Amino acid sequence: MNGEEEFFDAVTGFDSDNSSGEFSEANQRVTGVIHVDTSKSNGIGKVGERPPQENGIQKHRTSLPAPMFTRSDFSVWSILKKCIGLELSKITMPIAFNEPLSFLQRITEYMEHVYLIHKASCQPQPLERMQSVAAFAVSAVASQWERTGKPFNPLLGETYELTREDLGFRFISEQVSHHPPISAFYSEGLHQDFLFHGSIYPKLKFWGKSVEAEPRGTITLELLKHNEAYTWTNPTCCVHNVIIGKLWIEQYGTVEIVNHRTGDKCVLHFKPCGLFGKELHKVEGYIQDKNKKKLFMIYGKWTECLWGLDPAAYESFKKQERRTDSLRKTKLDDCPEKADGDVVDAVPEAQETVQVIPGSKLLWRVNTRPPNSAQMYNFTSFTVSLNELETGMEKILAPTDCRLRPDIRGMENGNMDLASQEKERLEEKQREARRERAREEAEWQTRWFHRGSNPYTGTPDWLYVGGYFERDFSGCPDIY
Repeated sequence: MNGEEEFFDAVTGFDSDNSSGEFSEANQRVTGVIHVDTSKSNGIGKVGERPPQENGIQKHRTSLPAPMFTRSDFSVWSILKKCIGLELSKITMPIAFNEPLSFLQRITEYMEHVYLIHKASCQPQPLERMQSVAAFAVSAVASQWERTGKPFNPLLGETYELTREDLGFRFISEQVSHHPPISAFYSEGLHQDFLFHGSIYPKLKFWGKSVEAEPRGTITLELLKHNEAYTWTNPTCCVHNVIIGKLWIEQYGTVEIVNHRTGDKCVLHFKPCGLFGKELHKVEGYIQDKNKKKLFMIYGKWTECLWGLDPAAYESFKKQERRTDSLRKTKLDDCPEKADGDVVDAVPEAQETVQVIPGSKLLWRVNTRPPNSAQMYNFTSFTVSLNELETGMEKILAPTDCRLRPDIRGMENGNMDLASQEKERLEEKQREARRERAREEAEWQTRWFHRGSNPYTGTPDWLYVGGYFERDFSGCPDIY
């Protein structure tokens, strides 16, 4: 059925907590790296002669209108018990398991650490640029930490735009397909320094105690000054204890970032939790040249920070660490193994900090979330602002912008009954529109993106056709 939600497609969203537009204090301590402060407008508002205060407003809200609704009275098991091993593409979930954002807004969280792209653009050497791009790719999944609610599934034709003059970018996304659900996005730097685009269509499966999201779709970053393009896909995300117990998230899989001009590649391994939780949240990898010579080692946690150093120093440290681990393993072998629980996946006890190898260079550090984050669906400061609707903004936005969705707005305001009613109404409206197209034998026409091939990988992709920010919305569909 069209309009039905995909359970926990939330887990394929992105990014972290640097909403100020300035480099984090930790990044400013890194030496030998060029920094660009994008926290001030510096006349950016004149680029493209956009309307003043388009929606890149200077002050953003710091909390939601209403606190998070409790989920304790709802049972997921009654819905999912017949879905073990199946793809979750047609499972309707109670609205209490949502968060008040569209998946299109969740994708926009990629941009929270956009300063890393600006920094990459200013780096003179390709190795340094790859370091910043790798940090950006890791930061893009950091906001998923403790985000166990699901965003609203976008309606076909739904859009979301964001202009942040203080951060130096503008962004547009569109839901270009409903089955399978595909979200396309495009962003550009206001200083014409980068393009960032892609299409996301995650595949989700329920495995009894967990929901796994396998990423599909290519992400592309173009650094225009250097005529370079980087492509990658995101790691797999898994939400544990969806039936009973405390929800927790892990990311795992290998991410390969390719510089299509130089042939350099960054290989990042997102480690699975492991038996004793030792590897939880860990990321390890390296940058190699086109001849596969390792140039730089990278390590850290996607929830916290990323560091890097020379391969020789890294290998020397790891050799010493293996000796220590061997002694520790001898002691552990004398202890009885922990039984595999039949009810819940025990939440691993992860170290809160990364052990920093001497001589390492800090590439990225996540910022602290707001103190009231737990009452706001564990949103970051950047995320809190995404659904903000300032007075008069609706006159500028496309009528398909998800800030105008009444179900999301109702949930954000704490009116769960209204949100549930509006969600059902919008889904039925979408189903009726599909039936009408079937009667007329008409195909759905996307507005801002077209189906094509990625220019660097040749894989299927959705490409931005341009023109959104000229603001001719006369042909937009009535989806709300």
